[in-house]
Amino acid sequence: MTKIQPFRLFVFYYQNILTMSKSAHFSGQPMYGQLIDLLDKRKVLDYSRTIGSERYVKSFDAWQHLLVMLYAVIKRLDSLREISASMYPEANKLAHIGLTSLPRRSTLSDANARRSEKVFERVYLYQTYKDELSSDSRKRQNPKWFDKLQIIDSTTIALFSNLVFKGVGRDIKFTSAATNDSFMLQPAQYAKGDIVALDRAYIDYEKFETLSRNGVTYVTKMKKNLKYTVQKDIMYMNDDGLMTCREQWVTFTKEENKEKTITHHAKIVTYVDIKKTRAKLIPLLTNDVEMEAEDIVDIYRKRWEIELLFKQLKQNFPLRYFYGESANAIKIQIWVTLIANLLLMVVQKRVRNISPGLLQ
Repeated sequence: MTKIQPFRLFVFYYQNILTMSKSAHFSGQPMYGQLIDLLDKRKVLDYSRTIGSERYVKSFDAWQHLLVMLYAVIKRLDSLREISASMYPEANKLAHIGLTSLPRRSTLSDANARRSEKVFERVYLYQTYKDELSSDSRKRQNPKWFDKLQIIDSTTIALFSNLVFKGVGRDIKFTSAATNDSFMLQPAQYAKGDIVALDRAYIDYEKFETLSRNGVTYVTKMKKNLKYTVQKDIMYMNDDGLMTCREQWVTFTKEENKEKTITHHAKIVTYVDIKKTRAKLIPLLTNDVEMEAEDIVDIYRKRWEIELLFKQLKQNFPLRYFYGESANAIKIQIWVTLIANLLLMVVQKRVRNISPGLLQ
């Protein structure tokens, strides 16, 4: 088997996307039919035609392609051969929900290699279920920073021996797994007033200073080996004399070379995480030296939601094998996994919203 180049999936996670209950696992044709009903065939084909992926296609169009791939992902099938073998006995049932062309193994292999993964990216991004999936917390009064918050993160898992994937979000990018995470922290992509929550892997003083000059706030976790000078230090205690929070206004100085030295002013907010088995001090770093410490902590805690979603996605749609060796085929499978996860969230939300009386 050809060695597959590792990928890294970078996620720009917007706070309106929900996590999914890890207790529910759906598979099989009935759930498949419910998910298909949430898709718009006309839009899918329009996207494919716009990109030019319907040229020279006789029967296995983008809609049929999407249905087959969704079927494979939901049924957790491991190979193209298994997909074909599993679908033919269910041909009559599948025809009733629009899957009229059951592809041969070679047909699906060719489609995964030739049809642009951009078609499936558009299908994922066009979904109009954002408001329906929005957290119930939006009904309550949200802090003023809530609508400006963006979260970026990346992660990898091994597939075969080195292929990587895990994550979901609104804007997604693939790079080599060897690409450093700081690649995704591009100050130019943020506007004045934006708030970015990110992992400590993204710490870069020069980029942080650029964000500060552009009026963009960042919140990240501190690295242990950072060197800085403390300008001001305030510790807050509870009635028992125990620390609840500490704020330190600091200056970082880094000499890039003989001609260039970077100076960056920031604030360290250290809070006590009492949710752990043992209380633990968590130091956070931000360039907003005026924002309340409580808000800084709340912003960083929002970043945990994406990690929870990573775990839930892996539980519901584990990627054990890919259906092709080309980058395009791999990306198609990943996009379809994200689509399946999104549609499943919609179904779950609707089930939860049904009146209990109707379920009796």
